[in-house]
Amino acid sequence: MIKSSHKGFAGKLLLALNIFILFLLAAGSRLVIPQWLQPVGRLHPVILHFPIVILILAMLMEFFRFRSEFAKEKFYQDFATTLLLIGALFAGITVIMGLFLSREPGYEGSNLQWHKWFGVSIVFISSLIYWFRGTSWYSSRSAMGGSVIVMLCLVAAGHYGADITHGDNFILAPVMKKDLVPIDKALVYKDVIQPIFESKCTNCHNPDKLKGGLMLTDEASILKGGRAGKLFVPGQPQVSLLLQRIHLPDDEKKHMPPAGKTQLTPAEMNLLYLWVKENIGFKKKVYDLPANDSLRVIAATILKPAEATEEQYDFAAADEKAIKKLNNNYRGIYPLGAGSPALAVNIYNKSSYTPNVLTELSDIKKQVVSLDLHKMPVKDGELKTIAQFENLRTLNLNYTDITGSTLKDLSSLKYLRSLSIAGDKLSPHALDQLSAFKSLTELTIWNTSLSVADIQQLKKTNKKIQFIEGFKDDGKVIQIIPPQIKNAQFVFSKPIPLLLGHPIKGTDIRYTTDGSKPDSIKSALYKPGIMIADNTTIKAKAFKAGWYGSDIISYTFYKNTYKPDSIQFITAPNEKYQADGAKTLIDGELGGMNFDNGKWLGWQTDMQVIMYFNKPIALHTLTLNCLKVIGGQIFLPTEIQVWGGSDKAHLKLISTLRTGEQKKNDPAIDTGLVCKLTKSGPVSCIKLVAKPIYKLPAWHPAKGKPSWVFADEIFLN
Repeated sequence: MIKSSHKGFAGKLLLALNIFILFLLAAGSRLVIPQWLQPVGRLHPVILHFPIVILILAMLMEFFRFRSEFAKEKFYQDFATTLLLIGALFAGITVIMGLFLSREPGYEGSNLQWHKWFGVSIVFISSLIYWFRGTSWYSSRSAMGGSVIVMLCLVAAGHYGADITHGDNFILAPVMKKDLVPIDKALVYKDVIQPIFESKCTNCHNPDKLKGGLMLTDEASILKGGRAGKLFVPGQPQVSLLLQRIHLPDDEKKHMPPAGKTQLTPAEMNLLYLWVKENIGFKKKVYDLPANDSLRVIAATILKPAEATEEQYDFAAADEKAIKKLNNNYRGIYPLGAGSPALAVNIYNKSSYTPNVLTELSDIKKQVVSLDLHKMPVKDGELKTIAQFENLRTLNLNYTDITGSTLKDLSSLKYLRSLSIAGDKLSPHALDQLSAFKSLTELTIWNTSLSVADIQQLKKTNKKIQFIEGFKDDGKVIQIIPPQIKNAQFVFSKPIPLLLGHPIKGTDIRYTTDGSKPDSIKSALYKPGIMIADNTTIKAKAFKAGWYGSDIISYTFYKNTYKPDSIQFITAPNEKYQADGAKTLIDGELGGMNFDNGKWLGWQTDMQVIMYFNKPIALHTLTLNCLKVIGGQIFLPTEIQVWGGSDKAHLKLISTLRTGEQKKNDPAIDTGLVCKLTKSGPVSCIKLVAKPIYKLPAWHPAKGKPSWVFADEIFLN
């Protein structure tokens, strides 16, 4: 099989690989992989299949090695030894590559840890089997037990590896599919949008594989975005990163999903576009959307129909080839429900619209029950064409060019129940023929030329119709929305640009950095290129002629020059508010104003932490970011002490900060408390002590009890 000299060398190499793996494990997070070595780590998924196959064969042969028909078969024994040695060697190389790859950004989480330790176990156990299989105590039971353990580790490592690469529970997902949710009970995000993320996105954007620093498994992470910025801007699809990336050409490097992955379907891309455009968020139900809403119509094709309310149609389904041919970049056609012959049509590209867009639908006119033409330049004469869609139930003509003078042409639609003509400049007496619409039960007429008296009269004469009036522009001045801050991070080590914007063109953004309120005259006008180099609180306000000024937005940026090599609690926080442990204080993520969001640490005793630096640092200030919510019993620390020195045994007090009296009506704030340090030379160890109020004053409901100290970050400069 293998020459003895080669076999001896391979055995020594196997020992060296095991020792190197132990070294890498001991190095842990201190391990930094140089850029030139990263391609080696990325070969991990390329070669891992080879040792898997070899080890499976080797373990099967090892399992039966002591059977009488194989025990004295020299070829069998030599071949089993060779397979085991080759499998263990390649498993060791694969594990080393995997450990290199795991140190790249985007790989973390419990699945990674399980995958790592099962992979390491495969190498160690298979190596032990190889080294000891020739000893006197190694028996049939040892061979069978070792083989089973290695096989189980292979299965487990493969399972967790698949979860990292393809998303959580990838292997069992096909047999654990959830039942379809009835459309009347479905949530837009949970039941329509989230499944798209889960099937096409979370294999690379999950807690174990944070590509681009982006996680798409929960609401908070989606809103936070990734290293490239916010994932989307509600109501503004044209500037949303999510939609930009999915619409890039397939061969573009930044196209998502990446080339080689399962791509989004046109319907899925349209759903994501509508979800962002309509600012639906995470809590709204599908049935909260209007009946003719495009997202609701598309959602109906993938959700279970509402029980006992599904409408039965007496026409056959349209030819699928005809539907596919009619779908294009200005017209979408979707089944109204799974297995339903009814179709919904959405016309959505104004520049491509002509009357032919409607006449081209003649082959499927019997199947169209919902037609959405809002914001299209539809003229009165085209209503005759629309009237040919004999089974039409829902028609959206909002903000079109119709005047209503030929609205009576639609009265022949015997099934028409919902008609929307909001935003249309209707001619006088346009709705005089309303009584001719026998099935109409809902009419949307807000922001039309109809007066209040006209609408009241229509209500009296058409009592079976529900009139949806909505908002009508009365010409009054309204307040402009606040500016938007587009910075993804608010903790920095090097100067960063201030990124402010506003969705309404021609809007001025004024800002201050001294704590004062911005006004439209004296305050600085925001222009791109402004840099933030130190701790700064930005207050900004939007102004535009003809509008009231917006509300003020306020954001604080924190500079952090140094990061400790390690940080530990001396006194542990309360079990209710432990966040992510001590590293919460140096992870660069601010907790915000919600103290119950899992990002704050809370103490009712002295907060004490200690930090170590491998290289001494010349520290000038230490800032502790704290929360104050008087009603929640959360006060700023009464005193902060900073101790510094060369090590834990040689610390001396280098700063004391007292915050002063706190009052009953103090507003809730999160603020950085800056401790200026005395000049004591470079330090390698810092201890921080923050003291609560040991007994709250008589005016507080929790009088006599200690206050809470809440902290989320420490900044060192």
